[in-house]
Amino acid sequence: MRLALKEARLAAGKGEVPVGAVVARGTEVVSSAHNERETTNDPTAHAELLALRRAALSLDGWRLTGCTLYATLEPCPMCAGALHASRIGRLVFAAPDPKAGAAGTLYDLPSDARLNHVYPVERGLLEDEAASLLRTFFKERRARRRRPPEANAEPEQ
Repeated sequence: MRLALKEARLAAGKGEVPVGAVVARGTEVVSSAHNERETTNDPTAHAELLALRRAALSLDGWRLTGCTLYATLEPCPMCAGALHASRIGRLVFAAPDPKAGAAGTLYDLPSDARLNHVYPVERGLLEDEAASLLRTFFKERRARRRRPPEANAEPEQ
């Protein structure tokens, strides 16, 4: 989860919502990623999806049954669905997402027995650190939006 938090900080530094994700198999880190929606103009470039894609490439197969995905924020419905589709072995996330959480908060895709794959979830690992990163990011973003446009401009050199 510490590596996922490092990815989240990288995202924040690029103006992305600070979410990071890591796929591990046992103690081996298979892939890591952070949000890239703003950078790539891709609405699906969530940290979890990017980490899953990279893990599948690294492992030369889309089935990630022996892997764990660590995410700094509870996955949204799209990402929880991708975890299901990848046959992930386990999900561990830091902070719940009261607006889009699909791993127990609003929806509970990981344990929905109507689906052909369920996976265990661990919640709250390093939650305070992840939540603080998100709160700070959105507080600063709101403050920038409230300032007049000229106050947001870079100073001339």
